[in-house]
Amino acid sequence: MSKIWFKDYTIEYLEGLRNANMGEHIGICFTDIGPDFLKARMPVDKRTTQPFGILHGGASCVLSETLGSVSGWMTIDPEKYRAVGLELNINHIRAVTKGNVIGTCTPLHTGRRTQVWQTDITEEESGKRVAISRLTLAIIEHGTLSTQKEHVIVDRKS
Repeated sequence: MSKIWFKDYTIEYLEGLRNANMGEHIGICFTDIGPDFLKARMPVDKRTTQPFGILHGGASCVLSETLGSVSGWMTIDPEKYRAVGLELNINHIRAVTKGNVIGTCTPLHTGRRTQVWQTDITEEESGKRVAISRLTLAIIEHGTLSTQKEHVIVDRKS
């Protein structure tokens, strides 16, 4: 099976993308890069639960959007393009109160101007599905957004 990624990325490199952004704040960690998938782990703790003690749907959305956006970005030339979210649809299937969840993101469509990514979120301990999402991305030329960062900042912390 051929890889879909624009270049050979490593987990260490992707972890550097988490500097001072939402993924870092809620504890998302990239765990595996396959030829056509990206995985990440997210804790179910005080940062990611709602007041009733179950995984907050918004946290699952953040995991899905993080995986889908990074996956989309990994398929394009980052010097020329950016991948930005257009729509996120998620179904919350099962409550989780502790441990970790794992998101596995795979492409449904990787076109020149749009991409669609599916993220299956499972409970790490049981493997049971917690949520499933679909993220649609727009692929835009670098500089299209007036307030975007000039360069992607990668901070590889020791």
